[in-house]
Amino acid sequence: MRNLFALLAGLLFGTGLILSGMTDPAKVTAFLDVAGNWDPSLALVMGGALLVALPAFHVARRRGATIDGEPLQLPTARRLDRPLIVGSILFGAGWGLAGYCPGPALASLTRPEGAPWLFVLAMLAGMVLYEARQWWHGR
Repeated sequence: MRNLFALLAGLLFGTGLILSGMTDPAKVTAFLDVAGNWDPSLALVMGGALLVALPAFHVARRRGATIDGEPLQLPTARRLDRPLIVGSILFGAGWGLAGYCPGPALASLTRPEGAPWLFVLAMLAGMVLYEARQWWHGR
């Protein structure tokens, strides 16, 4: 049942990303170009997503569990540390350079062009390097 919920949530999320234009790198870079030819339409998408997510998140937080009964796991760290800042800079730079972030890149894999595939391969390589680093420091 848990995998079914995950599949349905992923399909709904991916469909929303495609329909909203979040999988179009040109639209994303135009949204990030606030000093140039700025396209604010994705701000409405993000605001709409918050309007949908916040009530559901509030209910899940009160229940302490997800819709399928799994315990809700929230981050407990409250301070800005070096890994968070470096990771945020890398995420923003990657988003601005490629026009993709992880969710839209995965949803874009339905396209025949190669750019989303290249981005996803680079993202997976980064994840493997991170896990290797964690493993190396944990030995």
